[in-house]
Amino acid sequence: MNKNELRIKYKNLRKALTSNEVEDLSLAISNQLLKLQIWNFSFYQIFLSIEEQKEVNTDYILNILSGKDKNILISKSNFETMELTHFLLTDSTKIQKNKHNIPEPVDGIEISNDKIEVVFIPLLAFDKQGNRVGYGKGFYDKFLAKCNPKTLKIGLSFFEAEDKINDVFESDVRLDYCVTANTIYQF
Repeated sequence: MNKNELRIKYKNLRKALTSNEVEDLSLAISNQLLKLQIWNFSFYQIFLSIEEQKEVNTDYILNILSGKDKNILISKSNFETMELTHFLLTDSTKIQKNKHNIPEPVDGIEISNDKIEVVFIPLLAFDKQGNRVGYGKGFYDKFLAKCNPKTLKIGLSFFEAEDKINDVFESDVRLDYCVTANTIYQF
């Protein structure tokens, strides 16, 4: 399947999930993450879930990171440049939804891409080679291309891998891992 077909398929699959299923699957994904050897780093970038899109609820992962006293970075989207700016999440960080219902920091302490060691990535679908399909704006491809090559890229998905995404581009950045409620994929 190509990316557009996969976007339609997985948006519909997500819409069919109940609120309880989203929470149960999100918790299971968080528990799976605990099995990975990724907890000795300092700087973790994570997305704040768009509830209206039924994304993986990252509150559970935020609690793990907070409990391990990690530096948590959250992003703000610039829809003119299609780039993400990352801010340190602190007790005083004010979060506000933008016009696309993306929860974002209003302002804060900006952290550069080269400091980020682990990135948790939202996605709609992924394949067995580590390619992923997002919403199609390219925010994460631009961001990940600017990260240190050693930065761990971890996708989070309610659904298992597709065999192959047919229209992968050279500029698409592959995942190192993708974690579902039942499986940890390593690429």
